[in-house]
Amino acid sequence: MEHAPAWLINSLIYLGAAVIVVPLSRALGLGSIIGYLAAGIAIGPWGLGLVTNVEDILHFAEFGVVLMLFLVGLELEPRRLWSLRRPIFGWGSAQVLACSALLCAAAMAAGLPWRISLVAALGLALSSTAIALQVMGERNLMSTSSGQAGFSILLFQDVAAIPILALLPLLASTPADNASDTRLWLEAAKIIAVIGGIILGGRLLLRPLLRWIAKSKTPEIFTAASLLLVVAIAALMQLVGLSMALGAFLAGVLLAESEYRRELETDIEPFKGLLLGLFFIAVGMSIDFGVLARSPLLMAAVVLGFLLLKTLAIYLVARAIGLPFQERPVFTLLLAQGGEFAFVVFQAAAGARILPAETSSLLIGAVAVSMLLSPLLLVAIDKLLLPRFANCNTPQLDEISEPQHAPIIIAGFGRYGQIVGRLLSAQGLQATVLDHDADMIEAARTFGYKVFYGDATRLDLLRVAGAETAKVLVIAVDDTEQSLAVVDLAREHFPHLQLVARARDVTHWNQLRDRGVMRVERELFESSLRSARTVLEVMGYSPNEARTHAMRFRRHNLQLFEQMHPHHKDRAKLIAVIKQGRQQLEEQMAQERAQAHQQRREDPDQPHG
Repeated sequence: MEHAPAWLINSLIYLGAAVIVVPLSRALGLGSIIGYLAAGIAIGPWGLGLVTNVEDILHFAEFGVVLMLFLVGLELEPRRLWSLRRPIFGWGSAQVLACSALLCAAAMAAGLPWRISLVAALGLALSSTAIALQVMGERNLMSTSSGQAGFSILLFQDVAAIPILALLPLLASTPADNASDTRLWLEAAKIIAVIGGIILGGRLLLRPLLRWIAKSKTPEIFTAASLLLVVAIAALMQLVGLSMALGAFLAGVLLAESEYRRELETDIEPFKGLLLGLFFIAVGMSIDFGVLARSPLLMAAVVLGFLLLKTLAIYLVARAIGLPFQERPVFTLLLAQGGEFAFVVFQAAAGARILPAETSSLLIGAVAVSMLLSPLLLVAIDKLLLPRFANCNTPQLDEISEPQHAPIIIAGFGRYGQIVGRLLSAQGLQATVLDHDADMIEAARTFGYKVFYGDATRLDLLRVAGAETAKVLVIAVDDTEQSLAVVDLAREHFPHLQLVARARDVTHWNQLRDRGVMRVERELFESSLRSARTVLEVMGYSPNEARTHAMRFRRHNLQLFEQMHPHHKDRAKLIAVIKQGRQQLEEQMAQERAQAHQQRREDPDQPHG
């Protein structure tokens, strides 16, 4: 190994540490993030000392956060992002301002100068986007009210990091001269130009470019182009001193409506996971235990002090937002920890001589320790606090404790599952109903429905619900991923069950059919057809004619879907099948209209159609 290149040795160390420590951490119930942090501590300068160039590794690993924000952006269409503008700037600014004010007041009360207090407060007010989004993703919280609020606040923090960094030169002790004023205006112009370029380029250039690359039919080149896109935007943002993650997020939003969205997600997801893991390892390595050893009491006071003050401020914000009582502890903890952008703020402040080097090291160490403590505190909250919160201010929910024997199981009792359940109940058919939304269960109970609390993706819960003896499993859950997880579980462990599934959209329909589910009903399809029938009747068609045309369209649409399904992964073939089907339908309808017109000429008393 003595002639092996350094990158090969380092790769061996990182991968070996991750492969050993992360599974062990998950087995102990501590989660993957604490495993990565522990691996970083073990191989870093204060552990075995196998890696020493921590800062370089941290800069490279930050690209994992960039890829994560790009993928988050891909999930948000511009219209949805626009609808979140109030939470982003309302709740986000409330969190940053409340935390900064409390922290700054506490630092000044401790006798620190106002400049140092303000910079420390602004840096510590920021939270870890990487840890928070990773945890929310693992816990399926993104679709909840706390997940949406947390995402909005984290996004605002990424935006707020820009003015915070711009503020640092103004806080430096030397007054700005005319030349520096001019330089500031030039920097502002560059920032506006780069953001404008990303938005304009994303609208006009990215899609045609990706289409041209996709025509080469070389998957590895498309993967390379996906990475090049994110790297180029990150480099542009870095060039003008902006957040790389924010630029990647903007690019993701601009491509959210692109036909290549799923392919981009598939290509980038593995790189994101690896680089995020490397980022957490680098954070673990960056913890300066020397500062901690020199001033253990001071470090403990700083960490506990800023965590307690942020917890107080964020909990008050959560209460003002109106988050459910049970969601507040996790929401508060995820935002209370320090964030990766604090490293950048404190390093820049030390470079501008606003913070002394020792103070900067102490604050960076405090942020890293808070990121290390956060997953541990999350485990403690899960085991000690959440069970109490679950029984506080909420009705007692019926959990399945005894085996059920109904022939039908309904997973998900929202607006879709309720209609299914009501019709079955009217026919005297018994069904075991599962849902994991406490508010919905209480609402259903008000109307006399018996709904059990539980997650249908759990094998043990399905067994108790009677899946081994039931005949039919109705999958009516809202979330697409959970729906597919229930299907996979049922297919593997209860192959005798007849599956009847709800599809949210065409992609979900194809995914269900790929898994062998033949009884799939598309959401909104039937109600849309009824609306179309109503429009035809308003336009003068008789009710019978309107129904005939709608049913004919329905049959054709279902046949077309069956023809499309074998080709849904081949875009060119899929488009050809769709065009051919549309042409056939138009020709058939035109022919029928001509026949109807001829009949009306022969029989003028016939109603208009």
